[in-house]
Amino acid sequence: MTRDQTAPPARVVAVDLARAVALVGMFAAHLVSPSDPNGVGGVDNLFQLVAGRSSALFALLAGVGIALSTTRAAADPWGHRGRLAVRAGVVAALGLALGSFDSGLAIILTYYGVLFLCALPVLTWGARPLAVLATGWALLAPVASMLLRRQVEAPPKIVPSFVHLADPGTLLTELLLTGYYPVLTWGAYLFAGMAVGRLDLRRPAVGPRLALVGAGLAALSVAVSTLVTSSPSVRAALLADPRRPVTDWAGLDGQIRRGLFGTHPTGTPWWLGVWAPHSGSIVDLVHTTGTAILVLGLALWLVRSTAALPWRVAAGAGAMTLTLYATHAVVLASPLGARGTAALVLHTLLALSVGALFASAPARGPLEQMVSSVAGVVPVRDDRPSRS
Repeated sequence: MTRDQTAPPARVVAVDLARAVALVGMFAAHLVSPSDPNGVGGVDNLFQLVAGRSSALFALLAGVGIALSTTRAAADPWGHRGRLAVRAGVVAALGLALGSFDSGLAIILTYYGVLFLCALPVLTWGARPLAVLATGWALLAPVASMLLRRQVEAPPKIVPSFVHLADPGTLLTELLLTGYYPVLTWGAYLFAGMAVGRLDLRRPAVGPRLALVGAGLAALSVAVSTLVTSSPSVRAALLADPRRPVTDWAGLDGQIRRGLFGTHPTGTPWWLGVWAPHSGSIVDLVHTTGTAILVLGLALWLVRSTAALPWRVAAGAGAMTLTLYATHAVVLASPLGARGTAALVLHTLLALSVGALFASAPARGPLEQMVSSVAGVVPVRDDRPSRS
């Protein structure tokens, strides 16, 4: 019998802990002002730490969650695919609903819904082929994105909502290629997460090994970017790109540190080797995949080495991130939607407290329960409790 057909325990608490870290990181990215004259390059240091990395961690953990919840997919692949497809539709619809609010956020959920569909063909794959797929995707998808976007006139950036269903061509172009979280490049996170989720995450050595691999990928990618951008000729090529309206390297460096808006410019291939949050470059995908794997590895190691601590309660927010993320977006669209350090502390404390209460009950988050109930309409053979 293969490992995918065994009956696993209920949840991997370390995955919830990593999700909680991702949630707080996204709060920081949303609420902290990017500009700070005292920060490196004139950009707030906390913002630089979380920008791009938190959302990538969420995406990678989505892949982990899909893998953990379909460990028995081989027994009924079409049943599991049906459930995941329904789940994808519900998450996408929630994203369209949240996109109707003026929250000032680039709502990620509609992109997630489409991204989940990319898992359907490979739902029964093991860790090794998924790792190969993720590696190839991270190396080739940014190149494909650059070539395709040279042929497509990018529409104005949108936050997908129900009104955009009236123009499905533009909506699909945004979701797949030109938007804030384009599925073409973000597939790398999904497949990498699925590969990690196919490992036996309860083995003692897995956490430290993942942390080492993640740290190595993150460090290597930054080293490559530093080497690339240290060249005067490369800097000149980047500055000459007509889509970057700056005339000096200091100004462009500040823009790079703040991050781009889902895609890198297409004027020069050197952008593929530049680390910038939300740029979708090769270096960006490798770096943020590495940092995500590092965080998950550290969470696995921490939970195992301090098993006596009440991690299930402390990481409760990570078990209901959909509910907490949606609430965060709605609050920011309301008169209570203040930003700044105080707001970050308040959002974080409330999210962790609500998560702890639900975990203590124990109870699932309302949106998590709703998605599970709707997806559960699709029958699956050997339907025992899953791990995530």
